[in-house]
Amino acid sequence: MKIFFPSYLVLGVLASLIATSAQAQLVVQGETVYTMAGEVLHDAIVLIKGGKIEAVGTKTNLRIPDGYKVVSARVVVPGLIDAHTTVGVSGLLNQNHDQEQLDKTGPMQPELRAVDSYNSLDPLVDFVRSLGITTLHTGHGPGALISGQTFVVKTAPSTLDHATLNAATTLACTFGPGALNMGKDKAPGTVSKAMAMFRAELIKASEYKEKLTKTDAEKHPSRDLRLETLQRALEGKQPLMITVQRHQDILAVLRLAAEFKLKIILDGVADAALVIKEIKASGFPVILHPTLARPSEELENLSFETAAKLQKEGILFALQSGFESYVPKTRIVLFEAAAAAANGLTFAEALASITINPAKILGLTERVGSIAPGKDADLALYDGDPFEYTTHCVGTVISGVLESGQPR
Repeated sequence: MKIFFPSYLVLGVLASLIATSAQAQLVVQGETVYTMAGEVLHDAIVLIKGGKIEAVGTKTNLRIPDGYKVVSARVVVPGLIDAHTTVGVSGLLNQNHDQEQLDKTGPMQPELRAVDSYNSLDPLVDFVRSLGITTLHTGHGPGALISGQTFVVKTAPSTLDHATLNAATTLACTFGPGALNMGKDKAPGTVSKAMAMFRAELIKASEYKEKLTKTDAEKHPSRDLRLETLQRALEGKQPLMITVQRHQDILAVLRLAAEFKLKIILDGVADAALVIKEIKASGFPVILHPTLARPSEELENLSFETAAKLQKEGILFALQSGFESYVPKTRIVLFEAAAAAANGLTFAEALASITINPAKILGLTERVGSIAPGKDADLALYDGDPFEYTTHCVGTVISGVLESGQPR
């Protein structure tokens, strides 16, 4: 019996195999290469094989082997990482059918997983990739006390299982006015009510954990996805990324973390400069609000210089595109870093905030964030200074595959 496959399917598979084979061995040449793992290299070469970085060096100490495809650029940097976004969960069209970033049916839904609603083929994913962004920490957006679980994914147009680096990275939370239902007769209506609800849920999860430790299986409680998720947070296995802006709310979150021994990533923190000593003492990293966010309401103390102040205090931080319902598409972390570089950060510090720093915060340094042997071959190629508005991204390499740009 003969089995026939549609021609378009055969051609698609062949094209994929040819592309993978042709780019299994790739050389990226850069007039300047910022590895974020050591010194800046000039007239440098990055050898790529099997999706990984094989070697990094200069033309004087590293030879290009035969059979490698070559692509060149003036400036090469590690693939950019958006430390907090909703891209792929919120789509390009900004219509109801492509907006999955927030479920408003309840104030606390930790069991929701953003990976279940991510659209890797959304044009917005392709757009950010075209600007050099190779990794997204994306998922449920702010606006609920606990909105769900975020995840980390590469922007390659591949299957989700292949592109996902961490399917349950953090638990996305919001504390402060952004999580309230003021005037709607629904809880929480005040910050104190929100904190009470949060504490009560954590206590339930702690009790749930205790019941599971009983040896008598008949006395074990029924599975509860919500409490299972919060239990991971209590055990430090899944950090809470808490979007919080006002100084009094930041301090309340730090008290909560100390009470329950939680692992926290502070997100937003528009008032960071007002409580910077307390943030430093906590040891928690910061994913800073978008530099170009609008300073209104709880973001009234937002400043272009906050990134530089965090840097001066030695606080680990990264920049993000974030989410704002009014913005129909998304901000781009490349431009956020450029704005920060114009307001107190050095070039290297600004570049670190969208490469190696988010990799550290998200626990991904073994794979992404820098250009070094053994790391995933994720690179962004530019025809000039990446922070200059007139510069173009001329190529994006993800896991050794040239996703945009043309080999020489």
